[in-house]
Amino acid sequence: MLFLLTDNLKEHMSDYLETTKNVYKKAAETPDVGLCCTTTPVWQLPDLTIPKLMLDMNYGCGSTVHPRDLVNHPKTLYVGVGGGMELLQFAYFNRNPKGVVGVDVVDEMLTASKANFKEAEKLNPWFKSNFVTLKKGDALNLPVADESIDVAAQNCLFNIFKKEDLTKALEEMYRVLKPFGRLVLSDPICNQEMPEALLHDDTLRALCLSGALPLDEYIKMITDVGFGTIEIRAKRPYRILSPNHYVTPENIFIESVEVCAIKDPMPKDGPCVFTGKTAIYYGNEEYFDDHQGHVLMPNQPLAVCDKTASALARLEQGDIYISESTYFYDGGGCC
Repeated sequence: MLFLLTDNLKEHMSDYLETTKNVYKKAAETPDVGLCCTTTPVWQLPDLTIPKLMLDMNYGCGSTVHPRDLVNHPKTLYVGVGGGMELLQFAYFNRNPKGVVGVDVVDEMLTASKANFKEAEKLNPWFKSNFVTLKKGDALNLPVADESIDVAAQNCLFNIFKKEDLTKALEEMYRVLKPFGRLVLSDPICNQEMPEALLHDDTLRALCLSGALPLDEYIKMITDVGFGTIEIRAKRPYRILSPNHYVTPENIFIESVEVCAIKDPMPKDGPCVFTGKTAIYYGNEEYFDDHQGHVLMPNQPLAVCDKTASALARLEQGDIYISESTYFYDGGGCC
């Protein structure tokens, strides 16, 4: 997981980014298994063996590897290479020279990933190190051409950025994606107010704790740069910041969220955000048509975005059930 700023911008680097760079330099040199442990199981795929050191360097809070994003050998960008595990997983689906690009600012992390790929070659006859191109670069100024990427991803990285930098990082991802390309993200979120003492602690921010945003704010920052469709694919408990260990008057509950943002044209009435809501028509008619493009068949559940769910709930029609958000959505919806 790293990213940040290139050497020629170092003089302008703020303290929190410098702290982050130092944290992950150390994590590259001496793998830290507990640094950012994820509760998401690592994909078990046929003929894929992940080197132990890659697993030890899995500095993420979820997974950005979803097979339905990766059909037809998409050109894939991963920002913040970590130990190379998710790059290897993306290469599993691409299997072409230079089919996957990994970008990181930390030399030591790039060196560690390169060594891990050599080990992966020994364990996986199908894998060649030239499937992955490693580049030193900056999430705020990606060394990648406009509209050249099908799937871009980052895992437990963007939560480290302060808001101005986060906006820039999202704009960069939007820039490099092809039309209808996908940005897959995994980050901590927190719907409680983060105490000031934690919020301004650069080390806690680097450790993917104190920079966690509320989910609604996180999603709005993504849609504000232009992504027209958002899929919330998972939301899981992640960490507790307790007064026993941190400067906080109460327990702070942090979750991890996995999101896919699609570079669709922005609808006139705003983005379609899927949070796992479902509509079910249980009336006596053959079907229900809202005349807005949504047809509900009797007792056939339809995944709906929050915008459609709200519109259906406002209708006088009394025989439509709208579920609460499950924060799990895996396609097949109304839009």
